[in-house]
Amino acid sequence: MTTTLFEVHGAVATLTLNQPARRNPLDADTKQGLAEALAEMRRRSDLRALVIAGRGGVFSAGGDLRGMQGTVLDSAGWRERMASLHREVFAPLIALDRPVIAAVDGAAYGAGFSLALAADFVLASTRARFCMSFLRVGLVPDGGAWYTLPRVVGAQRAKELMLSAREVGAAEALRLGIAMELHPPEQLLARAQALAASFSGASALAVGAVKRGVEIGTRSDLAATLAYEADAQALAFQSPEHRSAVERFLAKQPAAFQWPPAAADETPRGAP
Repeated sequence: MTTTLFEVHGAVATLTLNQPARRNPLDADTKQGLAEALAEMRRRSDLRALVIAGRGGVFSAGGDLRGMQGTVLDSAGWRERMASLHREVFAPLIALDRPVIAAVDGAAYGAGFSLALAADFVLASTRARFCMSFLRVGLVPDGGAWYTLPRVVGAQRAKELMLSAREVGAAEALRLGIAMELHPPEQLLARAQALAASFSGASALAVGAVKRGVEIGTRSDLAATLAYEADAQALAFQSPEHRSAVERFLAKQPAAFQWPPAAADETPRGAP
């Protein structure tokens, strides 16, 4: 069985974790599939967004603990194993210059939670469950979670979620900002792909600049952030996408890029 499925429809790529009987673990083959999908995204400028999902009503239960039982490594070996995961999967995923949308149905545990956090947008089903489960097995969070989770929920809440290793249901995930929208399970993937497809009408330069600018703004001082903003806007003003958008505006034509509203029968469920 292929552990990951990489499918392209128009400008949207969908990477599906494909071991539902094993709860879609991030085993060696799956990590390789993720790395290859990200390499393909970088090679192909026609792919404008990436959706990550899991089959069988589960996103990912995390690391392949059973498969790791026979692995004997010293500290340097384990460190290199983690470093290669960072180099090949999580760093490229977080730094990808196109939107990444995680469609989380069911469990996103351990490194599966980390994988969802590496996306720009998390759309979750009403039965989604998130858990930083590492401490349950005597490990520390990985998959870039120390970088991503505090940026989403703040330092205090991130420490609580990591140290308690408790499960977060869909409604709480929405309140905490882990999930951006909640949808019925049967409508989740379609909504994620519709959102991804909308970026085919957006300026690739502007989208990449926004992703990079938010990152710079969260770790740099005001002067550095404003300098980047000026550089990015100077490039955007000279882009053909900007000129085309202005022409459409003046001609009173619909904008090429519009964030798609949820359909009437799949209205996102907001937090109370």
